[in-house]
Order: sequence, then structure tokens, then C-alpha cells
Amino acid sequence: MNIILHVAERDQWDKAQASGSYRADSLDSQGYIHGSQPDQLVRVANFLFWGRTGLVLLCIDRSKVAPEIRDENLEGGHELFPHIYGPLNISAVTEVFDFQPQADGSFVLPEALNAES
Repeated sequence: MNIILHVAERDQWDKAQASGSYRADSLDSQGYIHGSQPDQLVRVANFLFWGRTGLVLLCIDRSKVAPEIRDENLEGGHELFPHIYGPLNISAVTEVFDFQPQADGSFVLPEALNAES
């Protein structure tokens, strides 16, 4: 399985489960939902979410995502990130982890994902 990881606010994920699809704020503001590969996730989480609580980590099966996915870097770099261009069907989410920072505010990949890497 080719996995995409996405950090979401717990309340947004709860709403998605009730509605059947997930919409990150970036879908409205930028036109897509940001994703990361497992080897990118910790760096991205520590840059964007340092110390934030109330988060979950969505594990998304790329083959089950209904909207278009583009691997691209829109910031001018060379590293490609998966972007989901539409509301994410929750049936593509295979696992959800509570994603809380460590005592120093940093994030680590959940143990279960370390085993799969």
C-alpha cells in the first residue's frame, strides 16, 4: 500500500466522519489537501504544528482516494509532496492515530508506522 499521511485537527476529523468526506482548510484556501510521505511527516509536523495538541494523523491509502492526487512541490523546492485535489473520501483513511507532541513540543512518527517503514 502506498500511504499518504495528513495531520488534521481532531474536531475536523470528527465532522468528516459524520459527513463522509474530509475537507482541510487548505482545500478552500489553496485548492488541495496537503499530504506527506512517511519519511517527510515528522519534519513537516515539527515545522507546521510544533507544540500543538488536539491533532490526529490520518493514514490514507493512495489507491482508494477518489479525487486526483498530484505529487508536486509548489514552493520551488525539489522534494515532491502528495496533494489531494478535492474532498477526501473517508473510506480511503485506513488508520487514525492520536498525534500529540512530546514534552518538548516535537513530534515523532507513531511506533506502528515506524514498523511499516
